Formats: sequence, C-alpha cells, structure tokens
Amino acid sequence: MLDTLNIRNTYERYHAHVYFNEETKLIAKELCELSNSKFGLKVGNFHEKLVGPHPMWSCQISVDAKDFDTFIPWLDENRQGLTIFIHALSGDNMYDHTELTAWLGEEVPLNLDFFIQLEKERAAQKAQ
Repeated sequence: MLDTLNIRNTYERYHAHVYFNEETKLIAKELCELSNSKFGLKVGNFHEKLVGPHPMWSCQISVDAKDFDTFIPWLDENRQGLTIFIHALSGDNMYDHTELTAWLGEEVPLNLDFFIQLEKERAAQKAQ
C-alpha cells in the first residue's frame, strides 16, 4: 500500500486529515480516537466547520516518521470509506499541501487560496 502513495516516509513529520460530514462524524471520531489509543498519536480538534484549506469538516492526526510505515496502512484499512488527506511537513505550507501529498479515498480539491491570503496578511504585518 505504501508503494502506491505519492509521498514517501522521508520527512520527520506528517499530518493526516480525516474528512467527514454529519453522516460520517461518528466513524471519524472513533477512527481518530483509535489513532490516539492504539498508536499514541496526537489528535487535534474535531472541526465541524471548514478550517484552513480543508473543504470538509476534519480532524488532524500528527504522525512522526517512526510511525508512518505502520500507521498509514492501518489508517487505510480502517477508514471505512472516509477520505483522508496526508501531507508532509517541510516548512512550506503551499508545497506541503500541493506536492507532498497523498490521498486515501476520494481526492477533494483544497482551498489553496487560503495560503495565498495568509501570505498576504503576513507580508502586510511585516510592512507595518
């Protein structure tokens, strides 16, 4: 399964964003809780709203390189039809969310304008 992903385990850290909606939120919550209890991974907030570039409700799971090769196949096997967006953390948000990505399930277009707006706001703050 890992050999079919667009990214390889070559970075120190990754995020797996579990996407869900009203009908699938209980499945997503259980999957995120299992990620924590079974692997000891940090699970972020369970957002029942759009956050950042994510086009669906989501919950972020932080994955270190040491867990990647075990956790990602487990996640794929246990996602029960949920879409999961995975990306590496290189320090460049746009690159991370466009080039260092993999999808488990259906690929969903991200709101990449979020990063463009964020950079404009940062530049404006620096100019003050």
